[in-house]
Amino acid sequence: MSNAYFFVPETDNEIPLMYEPGTPERDALKKTIKELQSKEIEIPLIIGGKAVKTGNIVEIRPPHNLGKKLGLYHRAGEKEIKMAIDAALEARKEWSELPWEQRASVFRKAAELLTGPWRYIINGATMLGQSKTPHQAEIEAVAELADFLRFNTLYMTRIFEEQPYSPTEMWNRVEYRPLEGYIFAVTPFNFTAIAGNLPTSPAMVGNVSLWKPASSAVYSAYHFMMLLIEAGLPPGVVNFIPGSGSQVGIPAMSNENLAGVQFTGSTEVFQQMWKQIADNMHKMKYYPRIVGETGGKDFIFAHNAADVDAMVVAAIRGAFEYQGQKCSAASRMYIPKSIWPEFKDKYVAEVKKIKVGDVEDFTNFMGAVIDKAAFKTITEYIDYAKKSDEAEIITGGDYDDSKGYFIQPTTILTANPKFKTMEEEIFGPVLTMYVYDDDKFDEALTLCDETSPYGLTGAIFSQDRYALDHMTKRLRNAAGNFYINDKPTAAVVHQQPFGGGRASGTNDKAGSVMNMLRWMTARAIKETFVPPKDWTYPYMGEK
Repeated sequence: MSNAYFFVPETDNEIPLMYEPGTPERDALKKTIKELQSKEIEIPLIIGGKAVKTGNIVEIRPPHNLGKKLGLYHRAGEKEIKMAIDAALEARKEWSELPWEQRASVFRKAAELLTGPWRYIINGATMLGQSKTPHQAEIEAVAELADFLRFNTLYMTRIFEEQPYSPTEMWNRVEYRPLEGYIFAVTPFNFTAIAGNLPTSPAMVGNVSLWKPASSAVYSAYHFMMLLIEAGLPPGVVNFIPGSGSQVGIPAMSNENLAGVQFTGSTEVFQQMWKQIADNMHKMKYYPRIVGETGGKDFIFAHNAADVDAMVVAAIRGAFEYQGQKCSAASRMYIPKSIWPEFKDKYVAEVKKIKVGDVEDFTNFMGAVIDKAAFKTITEYIDYAKKSDEAEIITGGDYDDSKGYFIQPTTILTANPKFKTMEEEIFGPVLTMYVYDDDKFDEALTLCDETSPYGLTGAIFSQDRYALDHMTKRLRNAAGNFYINDKPTAAVVHQQPFGGGRASGTNDKAGSVMNMLRWMTARAIKETFVPPKDWTYPYMGEK
């Protein structure tokens, strides 16, 4: 026990590198990518700090270069999940009792490794495994993940500092302890940062985690797991268990020791998970904390006083960066008729300049979509629009999976505000636009608010302050992250806590105190210095 108050150092957001031509970091990243591709790796499960090979293996290939094999990974089954639960609960005995500053040190060290000697490894693994450009990988797999590791330790201590009032005769205090049992962290393919954050944020406050990474992002997840081990994370605190949803999820969520779920993925899967947990509540030791960030049908809404040039950039970056595979990506757009001709001409001209291809070519703005299933789903939406009398494709529409899963940046124009691609999540480089009459501004706002079941991100554009205020109020419930004169993507830890409501999740705001508090349980302690010695009260007396 240390006889001192400790303060986690204040920190700034990690500044991402830009990888301009001629810079040493550009050369270092390209060199690391070549080194990663030069050797195929075999990725085991990591349970209780030990490598476990099941023999149930899957190949790993870059989505943009299907002829290249990066390695293979082993998939967990029910037996391995039981092993992981046992290992986690055993590790919890010591980890939950470790002083908080010792736990914080592990993750602060992990952040320094990530932004130091591991920077190009994690960045390169994300580029290769998930087909991200250097910029898209750098801003999240390095910068955002480092921010999660640093700021979450800071948020933990701010929660500890929140203490109740104490009159002079007593001392009231609150201690924040980890949940009992284990946390099941289910992470997505599209952000290495989210994949790293979901199992580690509960661990910082003393919990133990079972981490199921997305099958299409095991490559970068494994490298981050190795980084955590180098940072000194004790065995069993985070158990790495890739595998299919049913083989991993059913036993992990049916165990009586489940204390919580932290999930990012599809709305459908999250609803199934919630139902499964509910169906097993009769045998659970605890009421599991359920935190989920799911789908989105994110919008850009323009007023007729919008800055058209800024809106063009926001639409392109918001819809097509990382092939539109962000839960926050712009997917539908509402534009007034008065500015439509100018916007369309400028927008179409700029989209035609976008290069799509292998992310190892740093001149490409877009890579490939993540896998065959995604390619099929996205292209079916494009084909649907091509055949429809209610839609016109004004950019893109082409696709090719002969070498990788490439889809051109596609823009659909529709006269039907309830057209299929205006309502349903596509999760690809497809943006649908609807042009409304200027005198139907409020009707268009109602469409924007009510067309989608989601409520994740949205953006509004205008140079008219009264219009901005009106749109902000009307769209209050339409987005948990709301942007004014900016694209609806790229939330930054400590600046824009991320999450949405409605069908988009529980809105527990990853990258904030709100999320960290979900993984703690509080005990209020009252110590009375001089207890009463008489059980009677003054009102009981007689004259």
